[in-house]
Amino acid sequence: MFNYLRKRFTSHIRERSRRRARLVSKDGRCNIEFGNVEQSRFVFLIDIWTTILDLRWRYKMTIFISAFLGSWFLFGLLWYVVAYIHKDLPEFNPSINHTPCVENINGLTSAFLFSLETQVTIGYGFRCVTEQCATAIFLLIFQSILGVIINSFMCGAILAKISRSKNRAKTITFSKNAVISKRGGKLCLLIRVANLRKSLLIGSHIYGKLLKTTITPEGETIILDQVNIEFVVDAGNENLFFISPLTIYHIIDKNSPFFHMAAETILQQDFELVVFLDGTVEATSATCQVRTSYIPEEVLWGYRFAPIVSKTKEGKYRVDFQNFSKTEAVETPHCAFCLYNEKEARAKQKKGYDNPGFILSEVNETSDTKM
Repeated sequence: MFNYLRKRFTSHIRERSRRRARLVSKDGRCNIEFGNVEQSRFVFLIDIWTTILDLRWRYKMTIFISAFLGSWFLFGLLWYVVAYIHKDLPEFNPSINHTPCVENINGLTSAFLFSLETQVTIGYGFRCVTEQCATAIFLLIFQSILGVIINSFMCGAILAKISRSKNRAKTITFSKNAVISKRGGKLCLLIRVANLRKSLLIGSHIYGKLLKTTITPEGETIILDQVNIEFVVDAGNENLFFISPLTIYHIIDKNSPFFHMAAETILQQDFELVVFLDGTVEATSATCQVRTSYIPEEVLWGYRFAPIVSKTKEGKYRVDFQNFSKTEAVETPHCAFCLYNEKEARAKQKKGYDNPGFILSEVNETSDTKM
């Protein structure tokens, strides 16, 4: 009993680690890590716009808040220094006829509030710059220009982050599993994909990459070797009318890497099928890419997808997403090689000619020659 439980636990851990070891997750994220990069991280600061866009929301909001608070406080210190040098503060006991550089700055707090009013153009009117100091006028102009730049950059980064086409990709979904069954008399690998919005993706194109470890004739081991997988739809794989869920399929012929796999051996294979969907968002004209992946445990041999589209009595077409990833068992050849051998055998039978009048008779030969 203990040995049985240990084997089950070991196989569960092995299967779980295998499921984790995938390059692309089901939601399209890439599981890859860069190490020992020789280039300095300063190169990421040169392309600061892309770096800010790629940051996660918590880091982006931290930078957003820090940029504004930091600039307000920094210029608040400068306004306090101007008031201190010009001796406008109450601690210097200015005379009644004294004209300050900035009205009503009595300390660091009031200087900070005036900096805030200047940069965000709130303008309460209680504090204002006078014509007494050229330094204060120059500082006012400089802070106003810098404030516009900070506003434009940070607000533009937030808007660009919200409107990225990557978010549109989240409303494109793939089926949980891929299936292998006959379609049009051919053995095919099928995947279902759906657009959850009524707005279309223009110029959509679907393709795939099979990732596996390959050993070359020279003995070199190539990890994540990529093999092109062509996916087609009945209407073609270019410029899809992607308004309802589509079933894309890959024909398993002699040129397919799935040709030498069988129903019993596919789970023993080590590969990852990555599927890509490229298109242009109709509303923003921005390009969009959706991707997902399938490992051998997620490829079901001998199944097909359940029907998902029906027509109502009112004449409308209804899509039932409850059956989106549902599969049905169907009669499927054991392997692609068996299917093509069966077709060749049938073709040879059709080429033969039968003679109904031919009767095979056995002839017993006797020798009459006597020695």
